[in-house]
Amino acid sequence: MRRAILLTALPLLLASGGALRAQSPHMGFSLNILFPTGEFNSKSYPPYYSPSAGYVIPTQTEGYDVGLGGTFYLSFPVDRSLALRMSFSGAAENGTNTAPGEATINLRHSEFNLGGELEIFPNGTAYRHRGLYFLAGVSADFEQFDRSFGDPGYDYTNTTRKSRMGATGGIGHSFGYDAGARFTLEFTFHKTITGNNANAGDPPNTDYMRLGLGWVF
Repeated sequence: MRRAILLTALPLLLASGGALRAQSPHMGFSLNILFPTGEFNSKSYPPYYSPSAGYVIPTQTEGYDVGLGGTFYLSFPVDRSLALRMSFSGAAENGTNTAPGEATINLRHSEFNLGGELEIFPNGTAYRHRGLYFLAGVSADFEQFDRSFGDPGYDYTNTTRKSRMGATGGIGHSFGYDAGARFTLEFTFHKTITGNNANAGDPPNTDYMRLGLGWVF
């Protein structure tokens, strides 16, 4: 995990010389809506024989619903068009695993992300964190997958914890004037880039589109 944290900090280290001359950072937060994509949205597992059940378990379909989360970040402007951002995010999603003739297994996924991103302001407004910007970076993702074989509100007795790397890219806009708080709107895509070997028993990629609504000061 030490390697993952070092890779997460890389975007901040790349411009360390400019960071020494950076203005005071902008603090921001957002409430996020997550839309699972790919196998995180829906994945099918082939039938297999279960010795404990004594019969073949039919095809299972597993997927997660829309999730909710939040982000807190510090944005350090180092140039008119560039800022370095450190972000702290968390989110949770519920899902199900279903198979014909079998009881539904309730799923819960939660995560904490420590990220480092580059923010590019094409209009040269990085110092005020205003207007259009693009962002890209990596994150250390600390995830927990819970499975409940009973009441969906309780009995999450089967837990898998996973630490892996993710990549994020997207677009945002800060609405407002130079002074005071500005409303922010972000649309980003997150993709798991390590620890996703299905043959080794790793969980599916935690891939999703994220819509963030918040404020920056």
